[in-house]
Amino acid sequence: MNEIRIKRGFSGKKLSLSQYVQRRNGVPLGASESLKNMLYRSFGASSFAGFWQYWNPIFSYGLGKYIYAPLRRFLPAWAALIMTFVVSGGIHDLVTMSIRKAFAFLFIPWFFLLGLGVVLGRAAKMDLSKYAWAIRAGIHLAYIIFCLGLTLVGRQALGIQ
Repeated sequence: MNEIRIKRGFSGKKLSLSQYVQRRNGVPLGASESLKNMLYRSFGASSFAGFWQYWNPIFSYGLGKYIYAPLRRFLPAWAALIMTFVVSGGIHDLVTMSIRKAFAFLFIPWFFLLGLGVVLGRAAKMDLSKYAWAIRAGIHLAYIIFCLGLTLVGRQALGIQ
């Protein structure tokens, strides 16, 4: 799967963080064009999996190395991927709770749905490459918003503020 292969160069050696970011963004770590490239590549990706391959390469490098790779040793790739999204959601919820000083259960279910979309998109062999960049971007944004909406409806149904 791409999550593992991208962490290795063509020679098979593991990539450093700076090499990984350059591969994902097309520019060196810390370059002024980094954010623009990340957004352009993410939203223009041909699938949900492709979107997340380009989104926040610094954070995804750590998630891949410290969460996905260890989980992959004993879980199928699809389950390790969804669990990595859930852990990422947990990290986002913890940060939110530390700032708000109140319970937050937003990112875990939201990111679960996003991870599920990646797995289902791969299973369906999702390919948006025939569409213009703006259409691909709209599809990605719509899916992110749809998953957020489902999460908010679920929180409301459970009485979570």
